[in-house]
Amino acid sequence: MAFWSNWFGARAPADAASRSVAPRNAVQDRGGGVLITTPEELEEVMRSGRVSASGATVTPETAMRVAAVFACVRLRSGVVANLPLHIKRRVDERTREDAHDHPLWTLFRRRPNRWQTPSQFMRMMQAHLLLRGNAFAQVVRSRGRVIALHPLHPDRMQVKQLDDLSLTYTYTRRDGRKVAFAQSDIFHLVGLSLDGVTGVSVIRYARETIGLSLTMEDHGGSMFRNAARTAGALTHPEKLSPEALENLRASLDSYRAGGDSEGKFLILEEGMEPKSLSMTAEDAQWIESRKFSRTDIAMFFGVPPHMIGDTEKSTSWGTGVEAQTQGFVTFGAEDDFTTWEQTITAHLVGDDEPDVYARFNRAALVRGDLKARWEAHVRALQWGVSSPNEIRALEDQNPREGGDVYYDPPNAAGIGHNGGPPLDEEQSS
Repeated sequence: MAFWSNWFGARAPADAASRSVAPRNAVQDRGGGVLITTPEELEEVMRSGRVSASGATVTPETAMRVAAVFACVRLRSGVVANLPLHIKRRVDERTREDAHDHPLWTLFRRRPNRWQTPSQFMRMMQAHLLLRGNAFAQVVRSRGRVIALHPLHPDRMQVKQLDDLSLTYTYTRRDGRKVAFAQSDIFHLVGLSLDGVTGVSVIRYARETIGLSLTMEDHGGSMFRNAARTAGALTHPEKLSPEALENLRASLDSYRAGGDSEGKFLILEEGMEPKSLSMTAEDAQWIESRKFSRTDIAMFFGVPPHMIGDTEKSTSWGTGVEAQTQGFVTFGAEDDFTTWEQTITAHLVGDDEPDVYARFNRAALVRGDLKARWEAHVRALQWGVSSPNEIRALEDQNPREGGDVYYDPPNAAGIGHNGGPPLDEEQSS
């Protein structure tokens, strides 16, 4: 049973009776494995399975035990969950407005379903997308309007493309029953894809790197459990008596237990000499190997190493932390933003609403940096991009009288186009 458990993540049933009455996917529920429904999936498991070359079983659940994986998933899912998502409407060629009256505004700003907040829903969906390459939610409609999004576990979903190029979704419920969904009834986020239908799992391609990290953590735990001492031998020129052997064993056990003896020298009697039988952690470069593993994992998830605590080496993302963080936004987070925006617009906005679309407020990325945020506000005022009241609205402040004027740039002469003086003249008066 252990042989199959390593592949399918299953646990042995308690008895034969439970085995006979258990539903088809009960083992999947307890072990967190994937239900195999096609010969192709069985072949993939038989060829490689989830056991890495290092011997560790790598699944999305076990991978989250690795600190680097958890940090990468937390960072990328947190950016999506915390950034405000607006539902916009094109009024004309140059004018856009917030569609507060649209049902999608309520879903993504107040409550997507009965038990989750928008940030909880988006964080979970993004985590599914990062770990499995796909994220699914059932679209609940009433009179043609989307009223709820119910998340579905990607391990239970099977996607198939028909001859007419439409997609069908088959979901296996907890009780073992299968439910078929049409393409219009599923909100499907797709990551990097090789077939254009489903995304590929990062865990699948990073299995060896993550498995090595899990194995090194187990090795480190075993090493420190044994008082950070590797196996060795004691040599004696003569033969020890049973009483002397028992005293030596008791002395060694007391020494290895730590406590007051931690860090002190071991005193050997009767001419005994220690002899090492295995490499130390330093000889095996255990710590260095963990650093390399952490960097590789960050590369798989598109996160700069410094954002998960690896600050020892410079990277090609930029010369400073600020430039590296901007690289993460440009090459990592922007991919997530575009995926969400285009999927919401294509799958949830009706065909009769061509002017409605989803858009993240990327300016909120600097809201934690007070200096950078206000420098951007000042530039927007100076160049007539924003009015004072628009800036106040971004800072959750009420408008002020006369704050709807747009200033001309400082190098422009004359009176502003909206009847107000240029910003430099007003400040000097």
